[in-house]
Amino acid sequence: MKGLRVSIELIKEALRALRENRLRSLLSVVGIAIGIAAVMTVSAVSSGGKAFVMKELETFGLRSVWVFRDYNDKDPNRRIRTGSGLLEKDLAVLHGDCCPAVRTISPVLLVEKQSIIQWGNRYSNASIKGVNAEFLTINNDRLKQGRGFRGQEVKARRPVVLIGETVVKDLFPQVENPVGRYLRIGGRKFRVIGVLQYKSRDLLASIGSEGGEDANNRILLPYTVVQQINGKREISYLQAEAVSLAQAERAAAQIKQVLQRRHRDTYRYNQVTLASYLKTVERILGGITAMGVVAASTALLVGGIGVAGIMSTAVVERIREIGVRMAIGATRRQILFQFLAEAVLISVIGGFTGLGVGLILGGLLDLVTGFPLIPTTGGILIGFMVSVLVGLASGYYPARRAAGFLPVEALRRE
Repeated sequence: MKGLRVSIELIKEALRALRENRLRSLLSVVGIAIGIAAVMTVSAVSSGGKAFVMKELETFGLRSVWVFRDYNDKDPNRRIRTGSGLLEKDLAVLHGDCCPAVRTISPVLLVEKQSIIQWGNRYSNASIKGVNAEFLTINNDRLKQGRGFRGQEVKARRPVVLIGETVVKDLFPQVENPVGRYLRIGGRKFRVIGVLQYKSRDLLASIGSEGGEDANNRILLPYTVVQQINGKREISYLQAEAVSLAQAERAAAQIKQVLQRRHRDTYRYNQVTLASYLKTVERILGGITAMGVVAASTALLVGGIGVAGIMSTAVVERIREIGVRMAIGATRRQILFQFLAEAVLISVIGGFTGLGVGLILGGLLDLVTGFPLIPTTGGILIGFMVSVLVGLASGYYPARRAAGFLPVEALRRE
């Protein structure tokens, strides 16, 4: 208890010393606050950027796997073969137990013929794809209105469609609910049974990524109907959902092995997984964050040097006070603790101020740019711990110097 009382008294003494040198203390606090605010802002931008990218990637289904024929195969004997190398019979096999890492799978067929899409005198240039009833789950699609395909509708080649919101605006601008309406594709009537919920891929579109196509300007048909339109049963590519994100690469490899075995190695297949994109995103954002933190830490370093300089000046100015305190019984340890406490208090006050400024800056940037800035709990804790460490590091040498004076020598100083 005695040690605790002494510590409290020393902290009070440190606060008194800071109050007596308000301007100097304020400048030190500002230096630390700027550094912490800079680190906080970089951390918030990084976490916000990751959340923004993840939100767009989620529109593909995070566990999605795409498998398709490799048309860049260098073997001329395989390269000259026509077709996609994917048949409906392959799909039946893949739905079995041959691929334990695959949760579910859907064929995707692209319409090969130019088809006019219209309703009355209105037209659409939407992309058309043929899929099965499981595709919405695999592709992380949700419905704004209506329902998805039923297995029986796909099997019976029913003329039903799901449409995106851009298609609704193009064909049914005055219709509140287009479900139950009919549109024409290539002169053939199709009944709208569902409207797909809006998806944003603005970032991918802005960097020219193929994945940045307008996900809302599309029409989904049962793949069996697209087979009729194309006049053949070939599948353009497969999109599957892995049992987990960690199993995505394994799922793709299993599908490829089955296909190559069934086609006796006459085709080569390629794969794309969203898991690989996620790793790339994390690596890029991690590098950017590290560089930003290093740059922002420069301001924190400058603030720490300022605290060290001010504490060194305080020691020189208070040498006689140190001598008096030692003469009346203060130990070297207590003198060391007092000056360290002053440096840490400056850094902690500056740290809290910097955290507050960082949160405010994040909120203002969010309002101005619309970019989601998310300060993480980890970032806040790290910012606070860094401010304490800066105080300890910058205050240790001046405090040790103060504690090293002999009482007689200190009392002789003016």
